[in-house]
Amino acid sequence: MKLDVFKINGMTCAACAKTVERVTGKLAGVTQSSVNFATEKLHITYDEAKLTVADIKKAVSKAGYEALEEVNAKEVSIPIQGMTCAACAKTIERVVGKLNGIESVVVNFATEKANIKYNPTAVRLSEIKQAIAKAGYKALEIQNETRVDEDKRRKEKEIRILWAKFIVAALFAAPLLYIAMAPMIWWLRWPTPAWLNPMQYPLIYALVQIGLVIPVVIAGYRFYTVGFKAILRRSPNMDSLIAMGTAAAIGYSLYSTYRIFNTDFKYVNDLYFETAGVILTLILLGKSLEAVSKGRTSEAIKKLMGLAPKTAIVIHVDQEIEIPIEEVEVGDIIVVKPGEKIPVDGEVVEGLTSVDESMLTGESIPVEKKAGDKVYGASLNKNGSIRFKATKVGSETALSQIIKLVEQAQGSKAPIAQMADIVSGYFVPVVFGIAILAALAWYISGQSVVFSLTIFIAVLVIACPCALGLATPTAIMVGTGKGAEYGVLFKGGEALETTHKVKTIVFDKTGTITEGRPEVTDIITTDLVGRNKLFQLAASAEKGSEHPLGEAIVRGADQEGLALIKPDTFNALPGRGIEAEIEGKSLLLGNDKLMAEKQIEITNLGDQSDRLALEGKTPMYIAIDNKLAGIIAVADVIKESSAKAIRRLHEMGIEVAMITGDNRRTAQAIAKQVGIDRVLAEVLPQDKANEVKKLQAEGKKVAMVGDGINDAPALAQADIGIAIGSGTDVAMESADIVLMRSDLMDVPTAIQLSKRTIRNIKQNLFWAFGYNVAGIPIAAGLLYAFGGPLLSPIFAAAAMSLSSVSVLTNALRLKGFKPYK
Repeated sequence: MKLDVFKINGMTCAACAKTVERVTGKLAGVTQSSVNFATEKLHITYDEAKLTVADIKKAVSKAGYEALEEVNAKEVSIPIQGMTCAACAKTIERVVGKLNGIESVVVNFATEKANIKYNPTAVRLSEIKQAIAKAGYKALEIQNETRVDEDKRRKEKEIRILWAKFIVAALFAAPLLYIAMAPMIWWLRWPTPAWLNPMQYPLIYALVQIGLVIPVVIAGYRFYTVGFKAILRRSPNMDSLIAMGTAAAIGYSLYSTYRIFNTDFKYVNDLYFETAGVILTLILLGKSLEAVSKGRTSEAIKKLMGLAPKTAIVIHVDQEIEIPIEEVEVGDIIVVKPGEKIPVDGEVVEGLTSVDESMLTGESIPVEKKAGDKVYGASLNKNGSIRFKATKVGSETALSQIIKLVEQAQGSKAPIAQMADIVSGYFVPVVFGIAILAALAWYISGQSVVFSLTIFIAVLVIACPCALGLATPTAIMVGTGKGAEYGVLFKGGEALETTHKVKTIVFDKTGTITEGRPEVTDIITTDLVGRNKLFQLAASAEKGSEHPLGEAIVRGADQEGLALIKPDTFNALPGRGIEAEIEGKSLLLGNDKLMAEKQIEITNLGDQSDRLALEGKTPMYIAIDNKLAGIIAVADVIKESSAKAIRRLHEMGIEVAMITGDNRRTAQAIAKQVGIDRVLAEVLPQDKANEVKKLQAEGKKVAMVGDGINDAPALAQADIGIAIGSGTDVAMESADIVLMRSDLMDVPTAIQLSKRTIRNIKQNLFWAFGYNVAGIPIAAGLLYAFGGPLLSPIFAAAAMSLSSVSVLTNALRLKGFKPYK
């Protein structure tokens, strides 16, 4: 029997789903057919000898629907060259989204990447790239770790070219502005040659301006090629606004020059070459500054990619040989000397050292490593030589997983960005309409063609939606990159945005609030034997036990350097404890049931035992030769950072709950020690998600913090799932945020960073929207209508460029974020 999954297209209601179920269920060889209307999927189990995929598709088609085989969608991030504003990003999203087989496409203007999810059986990557090219943009090679240097060089080259174009434009625009303005501000007595006097030599004056504006137009030619193509494709963008505005100024000025040539000298006052030249120069300056700022927002990825060493020393036929890191295979034994970086993930097989893992966790204190411990690629070996076995290489290493996560987060869109995207998509056509209507209105009201043209140009130039398109993605890029620096990995813009709304945080107890490993906490003795002897005998007896509490006693004795004695006999008593003979003595170690069974009096230590139990510890009685010798208490100890983190969350106004499978008394004891508000005790792993759901039913945004393995359903159910610990795999799959170190102080850090980032986005959107809302009416002559000044297109261009740079600069302020300590 075979189980297949098909995507069903054309369903409009639950009745459609029942129809598909019915027609497919009747087919020969089908044992089960189930259709989920919400997911639009058919799950069908059938005998391949009696039925084919084509038969199933045919039956569904006859019922009026379409069945598509479920194929694992591929995800790809394509760098895009040639985008100039948010409207360009919307154009690419629209064009690629129309292709058959595209599941989703998100274009991030700030990162200059298209994140595409597609069905490889329906559309090829080359077709996607062709669609991007037809839209007027260039799809670059897909970036990975090995191409980071190439990408960096490409961006640096773009910045150099932009600066060169700006310098050329400025060199010609400056004298152009000078000779155009000198006659108008004659009282400043700016010196100009006599042959450039517009009243005496108007034609020479006009021709010199043409000669000066041509190099500026050449420097900014791209605004025209891209802008006019976008108009022809009916998807105008920022370049279209600049191209139309400056082309109108140059076109009218050329007409004025023609009239001067025909001796109509009054047109010497209608030359606007300097307007076009200065606008193009200022826009090039803004673009240059923008490119530099955008380069700084992606520094986190560049830093991460640059961390991994390029080579590794492996043991081959008893010899050390140096090979490129790409050639390292799983199972290779790798040698790392003091001061060298660890090339890939692995497990130490020989040696002792300390390793700086700050690149992974943000924790600056080196971690001791010995045989059996895990090491991670790109971490720094400090003071000892080790040999380790490679367990993960290439894209499987922890560093590669982090890079992938950060890239995905930086390329994603937060819900708050949707408003800006919608506005940007309609903005440019609306601006064209406003510019034409404003110019016509002034012309009809009796103003000259020149005045109306000035209005038209000013509206087009000031309204470019660059700042709007940069407001959200730049803040998300810097915010997620900053989080990665501190070992806090957000899996997307939505997680980054939702986190600041959290009102209740639920912590799993074991391994999250506690260390997740029981340790000996108390040893109480009677006069029968001394403390160390009691500890030694108990550990010796437990040496053969596999019970976690017994392992804790053995581990504690090892840490204190107590030599263990081999027991003569050993017997495990399930649910009660153990019995053993050591050095001729009969020894019992277990709970009160075992003591009662063996008729050993424990009354004199009863109060001590109750106290330990109230503190959340597990007391175990020890009897030697049927006489009570003492108590050893074991507990899963609380992490140092737990109480501090919970106190900090309370200061932030967040309610804290704890969820555990432990009995209520133990849970309450731990909750009291760390200051937890609500205790959800005796909860089975499969019921944790329901407990989270109950909290959500109270109308709260709930975050769940767990280890990402047995807590996966609860992490998925919560509004924000936070996986704690340096594990990757399951934790990264089930959670929205991954904390790379087991420090609960990173939970308030994540909330803090979310709040700061969202505040930054709101500031950016306020200025971007505010700028356009205020700027367009002023450019359209609103102030002039009430006796105020008229906005010059040159000042409009300067304001437009500065708005984008100010938004980027504000986003870069997030780079100064430091978590609460």
